[in-house]
Amino acid sequence: MVRLLPVLLLLASTASLADTVPEAPRAAAPVALRMAAPEAHQGAASDGEYVYAIDNDRIGKYRLSNAEKVDQWEGERRLFPHMNSCTVVQTKLYCAASNYPAVPQTSAIEIFDTRPLRHSGSVSLGFGPGSLTVIDRHDGKWWAVFANYEGKGGEPGRDYRYTVLARMDEQFRIEQTWAFPEEVLARMAPKSCSGLSWGADGLIYVTGHDRPELYALRLPEAGSRLELVETFAIATPGQAIDWDPKARRRIWSIARDRREMVASDIPEVAPKR
Repeated sequence: MVRLLPVLLLLASTASLADTVPEAPRAAAPVALRMAAPEAHQGAASDGEYVYAIDNDRIGKYRLSNAEKVDQWEGERRLFPHMNSCTVVQTKLYCAASNYPAVPQTSAIEIFDTRPLRHSGSVSLGFGPGSLTVIDRHDGKWWAVFANYEGKGGEPGRDYRYTVLARMDEQFRIEQTWAFPEEVLARMAPKSCSGLSWGADGLIYVTGHDRPELYALRLPEAGSRLELVETFAIATPGQAIDWDPKARRRIWSIARDRREMVASDIPEVAPKR
């Protein structure tokens, strides 16, 4: 029995490691469209007719039919140090913003009119459970990600494992929060969640900061941790994403190194076995 102990410990350790590693991504989602945009540094958002390239303190508006740049906005960097994920709701663009990499972490939601493109409002969230990287609209609620980091931009006592998804009311007050799956956090480490967009299939699609992967998650039936459903390989490494509302299963992301927006057609999630 004594001789078996090291073997049992090794098996237990191996099982523990296996539990934290997600399944290998499916084949890379095919790219449907690439569009050059010098503002493509943080993310992209689409209303189905136009696509918006997001940088920390500037936004470019591009017509989907011909890739023509039709409008642009640029703000003062001291006021807009770090914009990230954005989403279009009717004729307004809502953007997650923070003071990253400064600490203590503060966050705000910056609001833009899209016709024409101009800054029209700001909602200060002040100090929160992390650095706001995502704002999305789904099922009559606002959904936000408050990221935490290990190292740059992180606060003492909180690393990437403290990243949370929050459901918010109309006044952007937090109603509920969920932790991310441990296996997804391990893939995002030491950074965090940079993009999230609810899919029409009722799943939550998430990207990290660096890996060319898209994670399909769902709210849990019980408890406080999101569940990983599937992992997809995509053509772009991390950053903010947004579903195209007029093209089924088409999601927008960015290739930061090439300064371009990329539309990928994501396969349907495989049914449960």
